[in-house]
Amino acid sequence: MLTQHAAWAYQPEQRNVLLATQTLPTLLANQVLVQNQAIGINPVDWKCIQANRLGWQEGHIPGVDAAGIVVAIGDKVDRTWLGQSVAYHAALAQHGSFAEHTPVYVNRVMRLPETMTPSLAAALPCPMLTAWQAVEKIPVKSDYKVLISGLGAVTKLLTQMLVQRGFVVDVISKSCTAELAEKLGINNVYRQLKDVKSKYFAAYDAVSPESAASLVSQLRANGHLVCIQGRIELPVDAPFTTNISYHEIALGALHNFGDEQDWAQLMSDGEALLTQVVSGSILIESPQQFHFDSMLDALEHSQHSKQKSVVMV
Repeated sequence: MLTQHAAWAYQPEQRNVLLATQTLPTLLANQVLVQNQAIGINPVDWKCIQANRLGWQEGHIPGVDAAGIVVAIGDKVDRTWLGQSVAYHAALAQHGSFAEHTPVYVNRVMRLPETMTPSLAAALPCPMLTAWQAVEKIPVKSDYKVLISGLGAVTKLLTQMLVQRGFVVDVISKSCTAELAEKLGINNVYRQLKDVKSKYFAAYDAVSPESAASLVSQLRANGHLVCIQGRIELPVDAPFTTNISYHEIALGALHNFGDEQDWAQLMSDGEALLTQVVSGSILIESPQQFHFDSMLDALEHSQHSKQKSVVMV
């Protein structure tokens, strides 16, 4: 029986990760052991490594996203999970995906469509599920106008999901090309906020709380503001005026505050979204692949490139 594996372990003094051999953890009764085939790199990974905002100790394994095969199960897990291809989003506070194997609660994994590659699957959990949480925050209003500030991995997915629901989506982006706008179904591209002339039912911001606050003036009465990076602590609009609803998105918070029903619904929705990706109804850019030994290069690529990084194990 396998007792050890390779993992990228956190080094607090260097604020970096180092490839090391670690003992495989003992599975809890409701966990599965995933043999990772591909590891998705997200901004939260390199940000936490550099800042250590969670107080990781030496040897902690970072990483939230990966895809692979279930190779072992806990005592309370159905044996049909063995051999299943899955993707998952792990908790930052627990050992994560930067390893050959990762223990994951069985109710927090998504089954993969048969034709989906591990590389593509690993690139999806964090941005896809974050975008889904964001789109679910507002009621469906066909033909209503929505504004998105910032066009990255999450908001490219968010745009497509909103368009599918019948919203008219405008975007503030300095880099969005006419070709990309057409692919994503974007109605109008603004280069900066001062160019925006319309009023919107909802606005999404993926930049900062300060950037999000600047969008309030663009909202209609009873509109919605959704912050994907941070949160607005105090309302911007005065009481009993425009009655704006403020929303925050924090996918990782579900690990601490979500219940069984929350996770069951999110994983079911996630599996449906993966099916859409395979069918081509949701477009995904191919990630840049790195070898497991090149984790540091993948982290640097994620930080300095707009292209998604995936590490193949």
